[in-house]
Amino acid sequence: VKTVADTYPDRNIGIIATSAAIKSGMYVKKLRESGCRGELFPLACPSFVPAVEAGICDGPEAEAIVRDALDEYMEKNQVSALILGCTHFPFLRPVIEKLYPSVLIIDPADIVALGIKTMMEDHALAAGSGGWFQRTTKADRERFREKLSELNMGLEDRMRQPVGLLSGGQRQALTLMMATINPPKLLLLDEHTAALDPATADKVIELTKRIVAENNLTCLMITHNMQSALELGNRTLMMDHGRIIIDVEGNERSGLTVDDLLTKFKDLSGEKLTNDRMLLS
Repeated sequence: VKTVADTYPDRNIGIIATSAAIKSGMYVKKLRESGCRGELFPLACPSFVPAVEAGICDGPEAEAIVRDALDEYMEKNQVSALILGCTHFPFLRPVIEKLYPSVLIIDPADIVALGIKTMMEDHALAAGSGGWFQRTTKADRERFREKLSELNMGLEDRMRQPVGLLSGGQRQALTLMMATINPPKLLLLDEHTAALDPATADKVIELTKRIVAENNLTCLMITHNMQSALELGNRTLMMDHGRIIIDVEGNERSGLTVDDLLTKFKDLSGEKLTNDRMLLS
């Protein structure tokens, strides 16, 4: 946020995010605190997340969704820079850039990554000349190679290649290994298979189960896949509008089916579950 405020202090800045993020006012508050003097126009785009999760990220259907949400907003507010305030929204960035070519698109992930890279280089932690890989010992590198070989993806032979050249499944498996190479007290997984094809997702799930079991980790996994929510781990919680409405474990959980969860959800929340992604999973 500070980078945006410093770089574009006087622009008309649009902020698109989820309804909850916009309602919280956090982007406007932080931009003002950082010295942004331009007009700020927050907008909730509730249709974007379901579209991305359904794989609608380009083509006529994606363009229609984006136009429906942004056409009037862009014209009315004369937005010259647009902050993508949700991790799902960058998947629609090519469509947004195509439809509004004069608008500067700001993806916070790019700015955060650049900031981390600069910090790591300043502390000789980043890869490259003088970076961390040159400062690791032979024993360290052998340990990394051994850990990578356990993934059965051939990554042990690609240790010097940029991560951006790996497939989505390889990157996710690598990230999982990095997060657990020094076992944490609590492993948090936020839809870590959501962007993967079914076969790759199954591989990552099996890898997750093995790492959690081998390291005896406590793991909290957020997922829209209701079958996975029942099959993995030993406790299932289901939330609605920020409230835990279902919490099952032990014998009560072992006999549950997805249909049982749907019935419980309807009984406890007073409404039917209409999230297509959850229903179809």
